[in-house]
Amino acid sequence: MWKSFLLAGGIFACILGVEMLLIDSAVVVPLGGGSGSTFRAPDWVPWTLLSVGAATILQFYHLPRSSPPAHQPHR
Repeated sequence: MWKSFLLAGGIFACILGVEMLLIDSAVVVPLGGGSGSTFRAPDWVPWTLLSVGAATILQFYHLPRSSPPAHQPHR
């Protein structure tokens, strides 16, 4: 089960990194209305998210498979 969480986190980090590369800034507006605040990430954040996501996805493929339950014969 942990392998699936690692894979999902790596994919999410890669997608978020690509989004931050393509979008310069985002305006966050509260649900109740009012004035929004502008969010602008530093230049190093997209590349960090891409590299951490890629390393996590690669780690997913190197984790060992879970062993079969004791009552089933190993094939």
